[in-house]
Amino acid sequence: MTAFRCLVAEADQAQRDNDGKTAARCLNNALAHWQGTALTGIRGEYAQAQRDRLERLRLSAVEASCAVRLELGEHAAVARELAALVVEHPLDERFREMLMLALYRSGRQAEALMAYGEARSLLADELGIDPGPELRHMYERILRADVALTTPSAPTHPDPDPPQQTPRQPAPAQLPADLPTFVGRAAQLAQVDMMLDGDNGIPADVGVAVITGMAGVGKSTFAVHWAHRVAPRFPDGQLYINLRGFDSAGLPVSPERALRTVLESFGTEPISLPQDPEALAACYRTQLAGRQVLLLLDNARDAQQVRPLLPSNPGCMVVVTSRNRLSGLIATDGARPFHLDVLTVTEGRDLLVRRLSANRTAAEPAAVDEIIGYCARLPLALSIAAARALTRSAFPLATLACELSDGQSRLNTLSDRDTAADVRAVFSWSYHALTPAAARLFRLIALHPGPDISLAAAASLTGLTAPHTHQLLAELTEAHLVDEPVPGRYSLHDLLRAYADELIRSTDEPDEQHATRLRVLDHYLHSAHRAGRAFSPDRHAIALSAPSQGVQAEEFPPGAERAGPAATWLDTEQAVLMAAIRTAAAHGCDTHTWQLAWAIGHHLDRKAHWHDLEATQHLALEAAKRLEDPNAQAHIHQSLARAAACLGRVEEARNHMERAVELFTSAGEITACADSHRQLSWVAEQQGDLEAALFHAQQSLAGHRAADDLGPRMVAALNAVGWCHILLGQHRQALAHCQEALARPELHDRPYLAADIWDSTGLALHHLGRHPDAVASYEQALALYRTVGVAQAEADTLRRLGDTHLASGRVEQARAAWTQALALLERLGHADSKAVRAQLKTLTTNPPCR
Repeated sequence: MTAFRCLVAEADQAQRDNDGKTAARCLNNALAHWQGTALTGIRGEYAQAQRDRLERLRLSAVEASCAVRLELGEHAAVARELAALVVEHPLDERFREMLMLALYRSGRQAEALMAYGEARSLLADELGIDPGPELRHMYERILRADVALTTPSAPTHPDPDPPQQTPRQPAPAQLPADLPTFVGRAAQLAQVDMMLDGDNGIPADVGVAVITGMAGVGKSTFAVHWAHRVAPRFPDGQLYINLRGFDSAGLPVSPERALRTVLESFGTEPISLPQDPEALAACYRTQLAGRQVLLLLDNARDAQQVRPLLPSNPGCMVVVTSRNRLSGLIATDGARPFHLDVLTVTEGRDLLVRRLSANRTAAEPAAVDEIIGYCARLPLALSIAAARALTRSAFPLATLACELSDGQSRLNTLSDRDTAADVRAVFSWSYHALTPAAARLFRLIALHPGPDISLAAAASLTGLTAPHTHQLLAELTEAHLVDEPVPGRYSLHDLLRAYADELIRSTDEPDEQHATRLRVLDHYLHSAHRAGRAFSPDRHAIALSAPSQGVQAEEFPPGAERAGPAATWLDTEQAVLMAAIRTAAAHGCDTHTWQLAWAIGHHLDRKAHWHDLEATQHLALEAAKRLEDPNAQAHIHQSLARAAACLGRVEEARNHMERAVELFTSAGEITACADSHRQLSWVAEQQGDLEAALFHAQQSLAGHRAADDLGPRMVAALNAVGWCHILLGQHRQALAHCQEALARPELHDRPYLAADIWDSTGLALHHLGRHPDAVASYEQALALYRTVGVAQAEADTLRRLGDTHLASGRVEQARAAWTQALALLERLGHADSKAVRAQLKTLTTNPPCR
């Protein structure tokens, strides 16, 4: 102990003499005398007090030795010793202060700041206090790079064995390999390139690009490809971290773990990193200060996982990929979103050409197109299909296309033992991250019959309220399991639908599936019935059963023959409604089948979609026959007659209408029978049987009057009688009936019916030689037809208007009217376009004499 004290005293004297070298040697020799712990094995308070006193003496000598050696420039060696001392004595602020200085003088500023952050957290947790003024002052000086802290001059007596300098850490270059067969995405790559608009092609501010899209769309491949293109612009490093936000193998990577990974990539010793997340983030930002670094954060789960990793200095670029939209980063952190959709058909073909060779794909172009279609242009699916073709090079591509054509087993064809190359497995990672309610909605959408779904239909599908369902749809959209291509309508990628269908078959009981199917069919039936009543208020109604519990049918204002909500809804939902009819028929829901077909029949007729009308009504007729419901069959025969007549099969149409009259008469449905007579009159007219046409029109009028049905249907019958009189050359009788119809108050808010009557009136006036009045009547009809969007009726009136103009010697006006009619008929694909074209040709080659 005496030798120790003597050597420490000599060191003190050497320091007063400014002989740091001697002071360091004396302190080193003094500490060498210290062997183990004093008074080992002796118990008691006195022995413990002596041990504490001696330990303080030793630590004082250690502190003095470190201080002297720091002044001699041995920063790296002293830093290593101080790091161990801080671990042994974590609450000793003096050791921590010297460690910060040693690290700073070693060029490790970020680690010096981290040491302070760790001390602050430790003192707060253990003692509930802040660091002392000396430690805080050291932190502030390092933070502002105080020049007084720089390395002192070299010692007068150089160390014969100086410490080795730590070699400079190479810039990290961690990007995964670029895909050599990358194709397409030129527009999206150019959009991300636009973020590099600062000096030297780097961001003027911190650039954050968020690449989102559904599972398997190629987000990571795209991001890696772009990062390789711009890597030379970031000479201080290109870092890659897979955040595993949707990885089935384990938990997502925490921000703290990611921060440590980055800091270690820059050479920071793990033992020196603080535990406090804020201090760790501060060290990270300090480490990146002044650097130009590209950071690729792949497969992020949410904004909270990414936000701590955003640098604070200009010149850095962060690229984030995620299946979620990460709206928080866009809203609060200035990130720019870039959405990746499936490939175009051309890009899909290029992918297969790059993978399989141009010769092989050129030999089977039809099979290539089928594979692209069955894979729904999803890059992952196309890549798996290409790999399957490569491993079976002797098989034609048509074999693969045939395997993919089976929707039930398509996902099996696109599977692989490597889950990263298995479409089903990749989808499952997104699905299993959902809340239970959102997962249920995702499964139930597989039961929805159409290509897209509205909020109200989704609410009926789930049996939940619209606001609750909207939240679930938002969750699915955020996860890119559904898309919202237009506001308020949601769709499912074909392969995701196949995956949802697998899930519902294996997860949900058959009774639950059946109840869901009934709810969605009820939604469309009651909504379509209401829309049809608003769109065609004068049509004979049918009675519906009450909808299932939880169904939320659409509501429409009355009198919506104009292009209003009901007509718009029918236009928007047409494809879904037709799919619903097929679904109902396929699952034996016969009442839904025929009633849905009836509900949209008038809409399809007005839109001139007669092939669709006929197809749906045949399904409906089979269902009505199974139900043995003659009233339902009569309604369907009416619609089939209209479709057959408009498609040129008039005899078949007459048979349908006569059967409808027979069934309605047997059922005692007087007004429905009267309506059928009016339609039979029209069919007879198409056959040229004008006497029969007038007879059935008169039967219709008499039937409505007998039933005291004096509303719009009777007005339509009046017009039908007038029209038949015109065809028979009885123009004055015709005009009388038409004028009686125009005087009826029921025409108020019935633009379609009023247009029909004005058209009939115009033709009667034309034949009576009252051409100006006829033109005025036709123009009234045209204005009304255009408000309700009935193109064929508008074309017919334009043809007649042209006839009247020609009869008046107004050739150019006739030409203009017929030209407009021809354009409408050609758009509809109507057979009458040939006759109108011939009229125009005659007008050109043989103009009438003036």
